[in-house]
Amino acid sequence: MNYKLHLGDCLDVLATLPDNSVDSIVTDPPYGLSFMGKKWDYDVPSVAIWEQCLRVLKPGGHLLAFAGTRTQHRMACRIEDAGFEIRDMIAWVYGSGFPKSLDVSKAIDKAAGAEREVLGVDEEWVKRTGYRVGGSTYTTDTFGSASGPNAGKITAPATPEAQQWSGWGTALKPALEPITMARKPFSSTVAANVIQYGTGAINVDGCRVGTESRWNPSAGHKDLENKRTVTPISSHKEFDGRQCVGRWPANIIHDGSNEAALSLKSGARFFYTAKAGKVDRESENNHPTVKPTMLMAYLCRLVTQPGGVVLDPFMGSGSTGKAATINGFRFIGIERDPEYHKIAHARISNQHEGRLL
Repeated sequence: MNYKLHLGDCLDVLATLPDNSVDSIVTDPPYGLSFMGKKWDYDVPSVAIWEQCLRVLKPGGHLLAFAGTRTQHRMACRIEDAGFEIRDMIAWVYGSGFPKSLDVSKAIDKAAGAEREVLGVDEEWVKRTGYRVGGSTYTTDTFGSASGPNAGKITAPATPEAQQWSGWGTALKPALEPITMARKPFSSTVAANVIQYGTGAINVDGCRVGTESRWNPSAGHKDLENKRTVTPISSHKEFDGRQCVGRWPANIIHDGSNEAALSLKSGARFFYTAKAGKVDRESENNHPTVKPTMLMAYLCRLVTQPGGVVLDPFMGSGSTGKAATINGFRFIGIERDPEYHKIAHARISNQHEGRLL
């Protein structure tokens, strides 16, 4: 068996793991947003937790930790305060986000006790929630917003003040989740550390994007960097470039939607994967923040040597563990919720045994 799943608090379980024993940490920890009122999301992980993560990582080992846009700064600061070196931030961009914004005009009319004229139905709301407005029964959508007798309805301002502030809200449309990319410091050179521990570098060729054939010029040859074709290498004695397939992995990942691809002008330049769907929610997976298995597989591959050990101290429903198993990595997962631990065990064990879930 190439995986080990622990049920318990991650700080307690991490303390039992040996120093310098894992190659990478790929995790989707609490964002500190009290998401859907969940107690486990009351704060971002503590410095103490990240210190334990640092201890168990091999020198040069990478940490990839998702965060919310409002609390990314707290996540990154605590990771850095624990002793990690912040290397980058990857943006996972998607087109399916929906603004959780207060309609200021409606709030003004509600406070005034004024009834608004109903003009029609918000088809975008219907598409998002799956509920057609009508009758006397209304329900909250998957994000816990837009409920009550005017849910999904387009209404007109009833008071002069509401008319003045029509079109004003309180939030932007969510379109990305940041991923902090950090590394455990090491005392030697990258070359020496890679040879000794197998960590410290990222798997560029294993995570290239696209299938077109390209020249990969070495640093310092500005005259060749932007050329699609070059003369034979033999005529450039100092040019040690090589032909490769696909573009260099970028710090942007998108969900493949037209909206995201168009906003990036050329979506083919970036790795993409759809947001979590039915395939990722098998085994009665009711976890509210499931990440796509393909996304987690790409991230594991980016920072883990072949056959290496991936750790997820906030395992949830096991997307990282399933992804690690797909890539042939060994996996250590920690989850304190018995229900989610059970779901993760089912997903990872079935994947490990060849029953693709």
